[in-house]
Amino acid sequence: MSLFADLLSTVFERRYRGATEPDRKGRSIEELCADLISNAGEVSGTELARLILDRYAAMEWEEKRAFFAYLTTSQGIDTAATRTALDTYEAGPNKASYRALMDLVEPPRQELARRLNQVPGATGQLVEMRADLLRMTDKNPEFAMLDLDLRHLFASWFNRGFLVLRPISWETPAEILEKIIVYEAVHAIHSWDDLRRRLQPEDRRCFAFFHPSMPSEPLIFVEVALTKGISTSIQDLLADGRAPMAARAADTAVFYSISNCQAGLAGISFGNSLIKQVVADLSRELPGLKTFVTLSPIPGLTRWLEKEGRPLPGDPTAQRQLSAHYLTNAKRPDGGPVDPVARFHLGNGARVHAVHAGADTSANGLRQSGGVMVNYLYDLAQITQNHERFATAGTVAASPEVRALASAVSLQDA
Repeated sequence: MSLFADLLSTVFERRYRGATEPDRKGRSIEELCADLISNAGEVSGTELARLILDRYAAMEWEEKRAFFAYLTTSQGIDTAATRTALDTYEAGPNKASYRALMDLVEPPRQELARRLNQVPGATGQLVEMRADLLRMTDKNPEFAMLDLDLRHLFASWFNRGFLVLRPISWETPAEILEKIIVYEAVHAIHSWDDLRRRLQPEDRRCFAFFHPSMPSEPLIFVEVALTKGISTSIQDLLADGRAPMAARAADTAVFYSISNCQAGLAGISFGNSLIKQVVADLSRELPGLKTFVTLSPIPGLTRWLEKEGRPLPGDPTAQRQLSAHYLTNAKRPDGGPVDPVARFHLGNGARVHAVHAGADTSANGLRQSGGVMVNYLYDLAQITQNHERFATAGTVAASPEVRALASAVSLQDA
């Protein structure tokens, strides 16, 4: 049924995709946007939306910047009218005054995005548009308001209820497999043979979230190794020529790579739902799995050490101690962990389980953490409690072993 729905979605999208007739009235993109916002007709609205999206796709970088400036300055909230509507609502709260207020507190550019999205295939184009916007925001901080509008809409459009979890295997269409290679952000996939080693053996799994409006574009994917015991080295996990094991003989699922695929969906969280869904699916398929754990990079370690003016020691035990101290004690001004991967997994309710020196000897692994990696354990009985303590008090859940390693550094510093 899922495949049939995917086929229908793809056919429908292609049926309406193609060259759009040029605007016979010679309107600018700003005029087209104004007409789309004021237009109530479905057919003419779809034509206007397609014109705007095609016009945007053909723009040079500076033209896109000017378009975002127009949306930021000319399609924002009318503060005077909103203030008047708020006064009216306060004086007589009723359905009419509330509706008038709601219409005004939402900037017109949000409705513009909604109307653009009525075109088949537009969702992906709007995601690409936000990716362009994010690349400009550093030099144009005023664009952050427009980004908040798009992020607000995307959080609804891409909520868990709309997402489809699909297994990725060696039989998955090549178009998607090519994107898995390109989007892999943790451990680079160097060839089709490398990809085959991650997908084809019985003790390997990969899962991705898709959105019905973007059926050939993975949003996020996770790679999983089924093992006996907890893995301590990515070299061993991805070794060429290793002997695969029977999936039903495994007692541990190791999540060794999680990659976000769409730059335009930055800040829209999928990882928590992805891990929970994969854990549930694997538990049903393989009841013998008792342990769910990651083998994760520590991407902020080297930068933090440089900022602290400390070198990473050569001794493996000292490396583990310093890494454990960093993961459990190094905090941002808001109280969250400095390390972004730690923030993600701890926020999901995992705990820092073990730290391993020499676990990633790739150039990237040595550069970002001196080769040190960490296991985050997803203990299903403790996830909710760990999450609540982290969210309310910033408490980092960690094993006694990790606590002992971290305290060794604290004692030395004292």
